[in-house]
Amino acid sequence: MRKKLPKLTLNTFCIIVYLFLLAPIVVVLFSSLTKTEYITFPPKGLTLRWYTELINHPEFMQSFILSIVVALGTAIFSTVIGTLASLAIVRNQFKGKEAIVQLVGSPLLIPSVVFGVALLQYYSWIGLAASPLALIIGHIILTVPFVLRLVVASLVDFDRSIERAAMNLGAGSWKVFFHITLPMIKSGVIAGCIFAFITSFDDLTVALFIVSTDVVTLPVRIYTYMQYQYDPIITSISSIMIILTIILMIVIEKVLGVGKVFASK
Repeated sequence: MRKKLPKLTLNTFCIIVYLFLLAPIVVVLFSSLTKTEYITFPPKGLTLRWYTELINHPEFMQSFILSIVVALGTAIFSTVIGTLASLAIVRNQFKGKEAIVQLVGSPLLIPSVVFGVALLQYYSWIGLAASPLALIIGHIILTVPFVLRLVVASLVDFDRSIERAAMNLGAGSWKVFFHITLPMIKSGVIAGCIFAFITSFDDLTVALFIVSTDVVTLPVRIYTYMQYQYDPIITSISSIMIILTIILMIVIEKVLGVGKVFASK
C-alpha cells in the first residue's frame, strides 16, 4: 500500500497538470459555440453560427493562407540552412566556431520586440518593403537556431564509418548524404522543420513590425481584430487552428510516430 501511494500521488499530480494545460483549449473550443454576441464560458446555448460567420470575413482566410505560405517557406529554408550548418559545425574544426554558434543562436536570447524593431529598421535601410519574402527572411533568422540545435543533437553520436564504407564502394558525397546521412538524422531534421513551421505560423511580435495593410498574417489579423471587436468569431477561427494542429499531430503519429520524430537519434 505504501509503495502504491507515491505512484498514485504522481499520477494525480500529472492529471492535474494536464487538465490545467488543456483547460484554455477547452474554453476556446466551447466558447466558439455560444449563441451570445460576446465571448463567454460556459457557452449560453450551442450553435455553429460563428463558424459560418467566417464566410463574411474573407480577410481571415487570406491571412490564414498567407501564414501557411510564410510558415512553409520558413520551414523549408530553415531546415536546409540549419541542417547544412549543423554538419559544418559538428564535423569541422575552425577558428571562430564557437562565436558562429553563439551568433546563430542569438535570436533565441534577444527579446522578440527588440528583434522586430531591429528587423524593421534594417528593412527600411535596405529598402525592402513589407512582403511575404520579408516575413520569411525574418522568420528564418528566428527559427534556424531550433533546427541547428535539434540536428546537432542527432549528429553528436553519429557513426561515420557507414559513410566511409559507402564512399569506399564508390558512392559520391551527395549520394552518401541523401541515402545514408539524411535518413539517419531525419528525426532531428523533421523535428527542426516542425518547430520552424510552428514558430513562424504562430509568430505575432516580429510579424507585427513587418506587416502592411496588404500583408497581414493570421496572428496579427486576430490581434488587430480584437482591438475593436470581441465577438466569438475569434474563438471560432482559433478553434479551427487548434483542430488543424490536432489533425497534423495525428498524421505525424500515424506516419512517423511522435516519439521517433522528437528522438535525438
